[in-house]
Amino acid sequence: MPKVTVHGQEVPCRGILFDKDGTLLDFMPMWGVWATVLIGLLDDHLITLGKEPIDHRKESLGLFSDQTGKITGYDKAGPIAMGTEEEVTALLAWHLYTAGIPWNEATVLVRRYNKSAMQKLEQDRRAVPLPGLTRFLQDCHKSGMKLAVVTSDTVKETKKHLDWMDLSHYFPVIVGRDRVSKGKPNPEMALLATQEMGLVPQQCIVIGDSNGDMVMGKQAGALCTIGIAPDGDGHQYLLDADMIIRGYHELSVQ
Repeated sequence: MPKVTVHGQEVPCRGILFDKDGTLLDFMPMWGVWATVLIGLLDDHLITLGKEPIDHRKESLGLFSDQTGKITGYDKAGPIAMGTEEEVTALLAWHLYTAGIPWNEATVLVRRYNKSAMQKLEQDRRAVPLPGLTRFLQDCHKSGMKLAVVTSDTVKETKKHLDWMDLSHYFPVIVGRDRVSKGKPNPEMALLATQEMGLVPQQCIVIGDSNGDMVMGKQAGALCTIGIAPDGDGHQYLLDADMIIRGYHELSVQ
């Protein structure tokens, strides 16, 4: 049986379930650009109506910015990091609604401008794998480890982002929010993924960057939950992780 070594501790397992954003791909190079474009378009619309822009309230979306207004980071426990597209749409529409725009018009505007922001991502293809990920996936493949993605994104978008990073061939199983009735932290995604892998959760590790991933793994009965926190502050929010790493250089498989 393959073994994953974490901080010197060997964990025999047959499969690994990965979150996508912030776990496989670096969050900010892609989603930071998306948020900048989308908020900019919404603010331009608000300003033309003589309304207060969203920009200075980015923290309410779980986004951090510097003194120039440039988005520099995100809250790992916030809505941009953990929410579904529908939830983020509703949150942005709420900002428009509080500025005096009727709710139905607000949701239409968010979806319209979100389409433009997503087109920007399509042009740039900024999906960047986290450092050391490709090497780790190669080692997993050589060891016979089965791999899956469990994500709050859709399957179609997930496949596209994996293609941009040339990683699709490692993941025969992808479970997105569009394949389950309940998203994270409900265990449904993990249970479906392990079933399609031909395994049980007790044979699998869950790796993710949010506590929702950790809770999902725990509730599904996963063998181990590993939180990834490149900035080293994981103990503040990965409360249900069995282990916390800063990056894939802290993992090995054989």
